[in-house]
Amino acid sequence: MKISNTFLLRKLHQITGIVPLGAFFLVHMFTNSKAMSGDKVFNDAVADIHHIPYLLFVEIFGIFLPLLFHSIYGVVISGEARMNNFSYSYGRNWFYTFQRITGGFLFFFIFFHILNLRFGLIPGLESYNNPVAGNSERAFAIVAAEFKNVGILILYILGVLATAWHLAYGFWLFAVDWGIVIGEKAQKYALYGCIALAIGLGAVGVNAALAFVTPCGIFPEVFCGELEKKGVVEPNKSGRF
Repeated sequence: MKISNTFLLRKLHQITGIVPLGAFFLVHMFTNSKAMSGDKVFNDAVADIHHIPYLLFVEIFGIFLPLLFHSIYGVVISGEARMNNFSYSYGRNWFYTFQRITGGFLFFFIFFHILNLRFGLIPGLESYNNPVAGNSERAFAIVAAEFKNVGILILYILGVLATAWHLAYGFWLFAVDWGIVIGEKAQKYALYGCIALAIGLGAVGVNAALAFVTPCGIFPEVFCGELEKKGVVEPNKSGRF
């Protein structure tokens, strides 16, 4: 019997992908998007996270352990899966294959991301011995300096896009497998909705990343200029928003 077919483990894998990891990604993108409002607003948002009661327990039991299980079991599923895209080139087959590909990429990307910005353990990078965690007053400057490296910026953009797809399509797989969405027509429209969600989350994530290196990210600078006039955002010392 394949481990990937174990009912309880498969259900647990799906649940951990939605809650808490899915919820964490949404909160993470919301926090990162505050970079559009300038360094002070972003730094304050990071400080608020640092002030969460029992943060260490939240990280261990709400993020790291679920992430570890979801990642390892996802690798097992990918290893035992038989791809049949060329025999049956249906759209859903390609979507499922892309789900496995993005999962494999994210296994390494998230490990890198945690070592890099959470712990500052990657030699040669700006965050080495200077992680965001514990340095909320410099959080924006640390990430901005890191993203001056075009290769790192591209890696993070790919990571955000892969996560957006993996989560959104994971919602669809969860809804179908748990019997929430029944019937071919309902599943088709639910799939369209999840694809739209992936595009939306990807756009938000890319904009958040670019907001560390250019005013307002992918939005026209005048957009943040209007927000500044209304007092919604504050320009920082460098003139960036």
